[in-house]
Amino acid sequence: MGDPAGIGLEIAARTWAERDGETPPFYVIGDQEAAMRAAHRAGIALTTMGVDESMCAQASGLFRQGLPFVPEALSQLETPGAPCTANSRSVISAIERGVSHVRSGLALALVTLPIAKSVLYDAGFRHPGHTEFIAHLTADMAYVGSRGPVMMLATEGLRVALVTIHAPLSDVAATLTTADIVAKASVVLNALSRDFGVTRPRLALAGLNPHAGESGSIGREEIEVINPAAAQLRAEGHDVSDARPADTLFHAEARARYDAVLCMYHDQGLIPLKMLDFWGGVNITLGLPVVRTSPDHGTGFDIAGKGVARADSFRAALRAAADIAAYRAARA
Repeated sequence: MGDPAGIGLEIAARTWAERDGETPPFYVIGDQEAAMRAAHRAGIALTTMGVDESMCAQASGLFRQGLPFVPEALSQLETPGAPCTANSRSVISAIERGVSHVRSGLALALVTLPIAKSVLYDAGFRHPGHTEFIAHLTADMAYVGSRGPVMMLATEGLRVALVTIHAPLSDVAATLTTADIVAKASVVLNALSRDFGVTRPRLALAGLNPHAGESGSIGREEIEVINPAAAQLRAEGHDVSDARPADTLFHAEARARYDAVLCMYHDQGLIPLKMLDFWGGVNITLGLPVVRTSPDHGTGFDIAGKGVARADSFRAALRAAADIAAYRAARA
C-alpha cells in the first residue's frame, strides 16, 4: 500500500475504477478503509472486498467485482500529506507480506507503492529503499544468473539502469569501480534475456565526463574505469559498448542501437527517460528471485487527497510486472 498519507492508495483505487482489458488483476495488502477514504476524497467510485491469504489465488477472479484487500490495518487514521510514524510498522509489514506472497506462489509479482523512508526509520527500517529491503528479504532464495539488485527505469523505447543511484554527484567519480560496473552490467544483460526476452542483448555504457572524457583530456574515468569494464564484458562474450558521450546517447537513432543503457549516475539516466515519458516510466528491480516493479515517482504528499494524482505509472508497473512474470514462467 505504500505510505497511506501519500497518493498510493488513491492511484490503486483509480486504476481499479478505470480498469480495462489490459489491466492485470491485482490485490492490495493494506488498509481497506483507508483506500475507501482515499477514493472518496478523490471522487473515485471504488468497490473493495476483504480477502484472507487463503483466498489470494482467487483474487484475479474477484477483481471484476471489487478490488481485493488483504488486511494490513493502520495504527492511526491517515492524514493526506502528513505521514505518521505510528503507521510505519504497517507500511513495513505490507512490504514483508507482499514479498512472502510472491515467494510462496500466492502472487506472480510484487508492485510496490511509494514509501517515505525517513518516516519509517523510527520503526526500525534501516535500508536505503524498497529495492535493498526486498533484496534482503529474498537473500536466502536461490537465483540462477547474475544477482542484483540493480535499478532499471523503463518506458517504451528506453531502458536505463544505474551504477550509482542516490549518491551525491560530488561522490560519483570516486565511487565508480570497474568491478561494480561489470557486476551491474552482468545483471542487466542477464535480465534483458530472462525478463524481457531479448535474444542477444546489446548494452551501451554511458561516459561519466563530457564527450566521454575526450581521450582523457576531460577526465580519465572512461579510460581507467569504464572502458576496462566494457572490455572485460566483451571478453565474456557480451555485446557491450565502450563509454559513449551521454549527450548523444538518447536520441531515437542512437536508442535503436542498444537494448539498454547503463548510466553512471541518477540524473544521467532519469532526465532522458522522463523527457520521453514523464508519466509512464516504471521502476524495475533486476536480478532478484522475485519480480518487483513500482511506479517511477514518490509519495506525492503535496497532492495527496486532492484527486489529481495520475495512475499512468502504476498501470505501467502492473503491466511490466505481469509481462516479466510471464517471460520467467515461459523460460522455467
